[in-house]
Amino acid sequence: MLNLGRGTAAHRLGRALTWSRKLPATFAALQFGDLDERRADALADVLAHTDAAVAGQVEDALLPEATSLSVYRLRERATALMLELDAAAAEERRAEAEQTADVRVYPSATDGRSTLAADLPTDEAVECHDLVDQLARMLKTDGDPRPIGALRAHVLSALIRRPADSGLPAVTANLTITADLTALTDSSSTTGEVNGLPITATHLRELLTRVGALGLSTPDGGTLTYALTGLDGQLLATATPAELARLARRGCPQHPDSDTGIESSSGGGVSDCGAATAARDACDCPVLGPPPTTSAYTPSTRQRAFVATRDQRCRFANCGQRVGWTDLDHVTAHATGGPTDCTNLVHR
Repeated sequence: MLNLGRGTAAHRLGRALTWSRKLPATFAALQFGDLDERRADALADVLAHTDAAVAGQVEDALLPEATSLSVYRLRERATALMLELDAAAAEERRAEAEQTADVRVYPSATDGRSTLAADLPTDEAVECHDLVDQLARMLKTDGDPRPIGALRAHVLSALIRRPADSGLPAVTANLTITADLTALTDSSSTTGEVNGLPITATHLRELLTRVGALGLSTPDGGTLTYALTGLDGQLLATATPAELARLARRGCPQHPDSDTGIESSSGGGVSDCGAATAARDACDCPVLGPPPTTSAYTPSTRQRAFVATRDQRCRFANCGQRVGWTDLDHVTAHATGGPTDCTNLVHR
């Protein structure tokens, strides 16, 4: 009656059943016009394969603020929360996806063009895109006038069709892996991210093991940077493993581990020791912190690393582009007195 193909009909029916059986509040909000269809679609797509109890928990957490989030951000938040609440089912789906993965060709909206799509593990997909992007930007730097997107498509085609004679230099990929320390234990279900894309805790541990990060070592041919955050997630500092080791050996310059109070055996030694311990516990000495301000217009390498780790995505409202596809700008223009400081730098 509607002249729909079997696949389209099945997809629409699946969404309708997800709304009615697992997301009744979302369905009601959609019915009364309190939620638009794109956001309702995003929730249904993410939660279609989890059980009703988990879907209900995600819905309860996100529906009140759904209209204030971009569709992309809503989908991202729902995915991360679903992975955390239903890690076992997510791992089962990931294993099934490995068996059904494929490369497909879809017709484009423009005659004579098509889309080539590959279903890959998130870390491999991010790595592939980063390699293609770097090579495309090399062509752009060499003077190729085509848009960067067209160059990415050209590079991918050249690498696949002529892998041995592309003439392009070797490059390394950029992966930003975000992991809570608790996620590194086998019993944790805390999710992680690869370049802002959520992955399960098991996938995270597999990936960190593969790059050697669990041993606090730098991957072969790559770099490794750690981000230190506060209890509420605010970024405090970034450092390489070598910098962390050097700081650990040096300790706090104002409250070293060894002092006269601890070593004293006199009657006043106990009280001195207690005072020294209290001083260390309350220590806020700047052993490690954000990179310092620079007088130059161009941010320093350490500032770029810190702000990229802090922002991860474009900070413009409802954008969501990943860092690497955005510019690093001064909030208050440098020409009008804005400092080149991490507090005045932002990706957008």
